[in-house]
Amino acid sequence: MGKISRYPQRPTLHSLIGAVLVWLCLAGSALAQPVESFDAFKDRMEAVAVANGIDRDFYRAVMGPVAPDPSIPSLISGQPEFVTPVWEYLDARIGSERIARGRAAVAANGGLLNSVGQRYGVDPYVLAAIWGMESDYGAVLSNRSLIKPIIPSLATLAHQRRGRVAEDEAELIAALRIARARGSAQGLVGSWAGAVGHLQIIPTAYLQYGQDGDGDGVVDPHTSLADALASSANYLRGLGYRPGLDWGFEVELPEGFDYLLADRETFRPISFFAERGVARVAGRQFSDLGIEVFLYVPAGADGPKFLMTRNYLVFKGYNFSDSYAMAVAHLTDRLKGGGPFVTAWPRSAQFPGRQQRIEIQTMLAQLGYYAGAIDGNIGPVTQAAYARFQANTGLVADGFVTLDAHRVLVNAVQ
Repeated sequence: MGKISRYPQRPTLHSLIGAVLVWLCLAGSALAQPVESFDAFKDRMEAVAVANGIDRDFYRAVMGPVAPDPSIPSLISGQPEFVTPVWEYLDARIGSERIARGRAAVAANGGLLNSVGQRYGVDPYVLAAIWGMESDYGAVLSNRSLIKPIIPSLATLAHQRRGRVAEDEAELIAALRIARARGSAQGLVGSWAGAVGHLQIIPTAYLQYGQDGDGDGVVDPHTSLADALASSANYLRGLGYRPGLDWGFEVELPEGFDYLLADRETFRPISFFAERGVARVAGRQFSDLGIEVFLYVPAGADGPKFLMTRNYLVFKGYNFSDSYAMAVAHLTDRLKGGGPFVTAWPRSAQFPGRQQRIEIQTMLAQLGYYAGAIDGNIGPVTQAAYARFQANTGLVADGFVTLDAHRVLVNAVQ
């Protein structure tokens, strides 16, 4: 690819890589690195806990014996929903066995699911899908290698400073408040990231949205499926879930379609896309052209495409990962009896490694397309920047950042 005259003084790839290496040396210490000893961290958090209404003696009794969990640092860097291609993530989590177990769980708990769904205005199959994703329909809750006391886990996360320091500290304080309300931290167990119960609700949401679904006077989403379903349904409504609205629709795009319209920040009525030749797959019809959606192209022009409603973004509020949200959406449909996506995923695609992802962001920044963090995390901001670059250089502007994107950008800056 030839040079782009808009950018007359481009650095060479060699200088870009040098700058990246310097950045890595300077920033490496900021990537999930504690800035104080664990004891100093606990001492500092005591004042925060007391300011949040937690008795000092209770704090010391609970936090005094807490030691860091040595397994958590590696778990922070290896969350599959953020490092695995979406189709591999879906393959691993929505296989035929999980679908079969899910349908059996729905059949066995249909009355409860339907009553909770009706009460809170949430599709019961969405709740069942989250239940399956989060705890395999409760199967993992007895696994002591996966389900542990959450206060040590959350203390370790907050101490590690994984990039969401305020949020992790807030979850720790919330867990301490829950323990204080219960009179003890005993039995307050969950995942390594601190989520609790059948549907793995985070402590801040537990405090704000927790519901006594079985009427026994106690909110316990770990031991009570009714509490878990009601609490998560209430949480989804708090996140903006709209009753009666589907999560989205798999669609086909016409030849020559403007992929820059794939913008999750802009909602448009389905009619806007239908007028531009966008149609549902397999001859299916839209029931309401007035529904507001955004176009989502997670795997480029050769993969499945979707018109997503606001309820899809609610799934991301539950877990901020497109792979996770897509899995909940798809498992919802599979539990209802639906089939696989019609369009195949581009399974032969190759992806850049971390160093190459950092270089991609650096080159996009040097070319004037990217102003985000140079962190090697390819998310919507980087994808949108690459799509703008593609559009300006005559490529299909699908924003799909594969290994080939690195080669294309190298040619552009040389």
